[in-house]
Amino acid sequence: MRKANPLGVIDVLELHRETLNQIHDHAKREFPYECCGIILSGANQEFVRVCRNIQNQRHAEDPETYTRDARKAYLMDPNDQMSVYKESETENRPIKAFYHSHPDHDAYFSDKDIEDATAWGEPTYPNAAYIVISVYNRVIKATRAYAWCDAETEFVEAPIIVKHRLE
Repeated sequence: MRKANPLGVIDVLELHRETLNQIHDHAKREFPYECCGIILSGANQEFVRVCRNIQNQRHAEDPETYTRDARKAYLMDPNDQMSVYKESETENRPIKAFYHSHPDHDAYFSDKDIEDATAWGEPTYPNAAYIVISVYNRVIKATRAYAWCDAETEFVEAPIIVKHRLE
């Protein structure tokens, strides 16, 4: 659940322990490359949907356009994204969060992350959080969430509260 206050700031991002474990496992499996995925929600459940990072493929095909490889960037496979968006719509499972990892870097919301999460200065998914996982040598160092703040017209850090069982 996302808990927002009247100013449009997410007070906290609540995630089930199992969800956090799944995204951490994904980040460790993909190391030294960035992982990426989407978390859907519905009826006290969360659904982690792993997406393929096609950044290495695009970098190999066109290094002038895609200057970074998957150690420093991610690009969700469009087919994976469309499949998740379709599930979200048809199964009434709203997008709760997008996630990706930063191998050998801190869990910060980079300028590129902000660019990817906005269009014309507005959030593409204003009700979704963005989770960044810091992983060094397959060890999770930090996990942080960021959400759009209407009052500040920018993304701000939102604390993550881990729920240990379904309610």
